[in-house]
Amino acid sequence: MTAWPFWPSVLALLGSVVVIVFAGSRLARAADELADRTGLGEAIAGAVFLGVITSLPGIVTTATGSLAGDAEFALANPIGGVALQTVWLAIADLVYRRANLEHAAASLENMLQAVVLMGLLALPVVAFATPQLLIGWFHPVTIAIPILYVAGLRLVQRMQTDPMWQPVRTRDTRDDQGDDGDEGRPLPVLWGTLAGLGLVVAVTGWVIGQAGLGVVAATGWPSGITGFTVTTAVTSLPELIVLIAAIRQGALTLGVGNIIGGNVFDVLTLPVADAFYLDGSIYRAAGPTSLVLLGGTILITAVLAAGLLVRDRRGVGFEGLGIPAAYVGTVGLAIVAR
Repeated sequence: MTAWPFWPSVLALLGSVVVIVFAGSRLARAADELADRTGLGEAIAGAVFLGVITSLPGIVTTATGSLAGDAEFALANPIGGVALQTVWLAIADLVYRRANLEHAAASLENMLQAVVLMGLLALPVVAFATPQLLIGWFHPVTIAIPILYVAGLRLVQRMQTDPMWQPVRTRDTRDDQGDDGDEGRPLPVLWGTLAGLGLVVAVTGWVIGQAGLGVVAATGWPSGITGFTVTTAVTSLPELIVLIAAIRQGALTLGVGNIIGGNVFDVLTLPVADAFYLDGSIYRAAGPTSLVLLGGTILITAVLAAGLLVRDRRGVGFEGLGIPAAYVGTVGLAIVAR
């Protein structure tokens, strides 16, 4: 596959930013309305509707990298997506000035999803340690990840219907409040809008993948670092746009659920990377840099989970400082480890 030249790749990435900003703001409105109309609630709607659709650019980008035979680039995209999208929460804390965002958007579903995410991220560590275990050309972890993902969703649904814990309510806590369901666009129109926007961001993901590989080929930058930072910054923009839009609409739980649910869904991109990499297990080919990026991402997720539990009331909280610091440290260690 011939790589795109440098400047067309850069222009394609910039154009993708414009498309994603346009689609992302509309996704937040459609998902918020669907959450109210279907009765699913904002945390579940953020995880399922927005988590799936906003992850499509990353999925297509990852598949593009795997088919091109670049294992580091393919793995770095979903791992970097989880890391950078968590950093978006720290940025969103600056936008929502009434209180700490993790405090205001108190949600047991989001807390459980953060725990499930750490479990999902632990499985690739096992795959890196046992690259010789293969089923056909891919690792058994490729099968285990979606199984654990479905089990996690069932636990989240069970917690929503029969909660055993409740967050302490304060005057800064914001409830998941829906409309009465009688107003707004018809449901078929909402579903059509969601599907159409999903198609747009999926096609944009292919463009981002090709452009990212073009940048790697033209500059000689490490493909793992490029995937973890440059292309991930573009593919993760839907989550940031939707998060900011949701906060401005007052749908705090939806916004946070979009990030955490999107991160959980992004881990499903790892099996995609392994399945589309046809030269054996992608974990064998990726090298130690990808393991550094994975370990840093688990740390970032642990800091977020702690923030959701502790719920600092004012300011950005310790997680607002710890998450960006862990991200920068991870990139630095990955560069040194090469």
